[in-house]
Amino acid sequence: MQTDRLVLVATLAVLSACTPIRGTEDSGRKPETVSEHAVSGTAPEAPAQPQTYTREEILNSAKSFFGGTTSELAGLIEKAFSEVGAPVAYIEGEEGSAAFIVGLRYGQGYLQYKGGGRGPVFWQGPSIGFDVGGNASKVFTLVYNLKKTDTLFQRFPGVDGSLYIVAGLGLNYQRTGDVTLAPIRTGVGLRAGASVGYLHYTREPNLLPF
Repeated sequence: MQTDRLVLVATLAVLSACTPIRGTEDSGRKPETVSEHAVSGTAPEAPAQPQTYTREEILNSAKSFFGGTTSELAGLIEKAFSEVGAPVAYIEGEEGSAAFIVGLRYGQGYLQYKGGGRGPVFWQGPSIGFDVGGNASKVFTLVYNLKKTDTLFQRFPGVDGSLYIVAGLGLNYQRTGDVTLAPIRTGVGLRAGASVGYLHYTREPNLLPF
């Protein structure tokens, strides 16, 4: 019963933290909120011939998304490139999370392929561990080896020992099969401790984190 109350409190905190996001302005494209696009939009299909982003392209996109660049951001991107390689896509979005032993995380954003389409995606998931606090973050996720968009819509557990935190920015890896995700997060609030869990990526928003 106590656990149920904790989950309810965390859910309410997360939902209050989440706000519609706006896409970055690329080539004169008018920014849209995820909720506006999701009414009629769908997640894009992967290009028939996969292409990969360069470091400079990812850094420029991340700079535009976060509203500036730092040596720490460039360093995390360089680390991801050196450890995993060049991504075929990225997700730019926002998420809210809250935890007291049992934690919940909800997010929404846009999936963008190199040389392909752009469309909305959503994610949610639980975490269990020594974890206390709340957080509202902007998230820029590098996507590797995604040959079909449908492959994204499943659970992605975090990779143990892959969390790197530098000057308020965090990078970690999530992996299922050949597909690896590398979220770079920044935001406000406190999220302390170590936890284990997963994120479930979906085509539509889902209040159930499982």
